[in-house]
Amino acid sequence: MEFLCYHRDRPGSVALRHELLEDHWSYMDGFAAGMIARGPTLAPDGDTPTGSVHILDLPGPAAARAFAFDEPNYQAGVYRDVLLRRWRNTLGRTMWDFPGGRTGGNRYLVIGLGTGQPTDLEVPINSKELIAYGPLLSDDGTAWLGTAVLIRAPDPEAARAVLTRDRYAGIEVHNWAFGGRQ
Repeated sequence: MEFLCYHRDRPGSVALRHELLEDHWSYMDGFAAGMIARGPTLAPDGDTPTGSVHILDLPGPAAARAFAFDEPNYQAGVYRDVLLRRWRNTLGRTMWDFPGGRTGGNRYLVIGLGTGQPTDLEVPINSKELIAYGPLLSDDGTAWLGTAVLIRAPDPEAARAVLTRDRYAGIEVHNWAFGGRQ
């Protein structure tokens, strides 16, 4: 089962995050085989971390919760909250398979929180800039809760446009960068 885990940083936690960087990477090394995408979200300055995204394949909801809450940054208080949802990899690939590579262009995490009827279940026709794309689902996979996307786009508004604007309770757009050991 695939899950999206988005840890949002607590204000003032950047120094602690940097202090724990090797612990974080070592923890993630244990999940490398199931990792679909990972990386930090960033403030508008492009350098200051604001959160951490991990999309990965895990045995089930209990394993996903353990992954999210045993993470060293979470345990130390770097994060203020966690969005954890089942997710479906509609592109069928990892971020490392993205034809556009690790560098070049602006990259974003787009999260649409669902309301009403499911939408954006199919991969958009012009999908060459999509790094990861899929619906957010309930733990049992039966209820659509939204859509999460990693995309290369010219600006936040272009990234937001990948989702049908009036079909979501809200759409968040965050600067995002490929993560992992350098």
